[in-house]
Amino acid sequence: MSFDSGPLDRYLSAAFGDDPAMAMDLRGAFTGSARDLADLMRRARCDANWEVAALRLKGLAATFGIIPLIELAEAAMAGAPGDPAVLRQINRTIDEIA
Repeated sequence: MSFDSGPLDRYLSAAFGDDPAMAMDLRGAFTGSARDLADLMRRARCDANWEVAALRLKGLAATFGIIPLIELAEAAMAGAPGDPAVLRQINRTIDEIA
């Protein structure tokens, strides 16, 4: 799955215009939060913790309209908790955003 940074870039442009420093700060905050949620998913010791972290990741991605990350969070919720394949895909997508 390839990431299209268009939705996030459009949001950042609308919010900060020509201020690249502010846009980079917000992009960093987004990716930091997404990485924290992916880490919570990785460390989840029960189905409920996995589901809550995936739901939060979905909400964060939805805030910025990042469809691939929304779809991966939904796949995580629908699949087996702790699925290493979906976690790798989530982390790869976050890396592409950063």
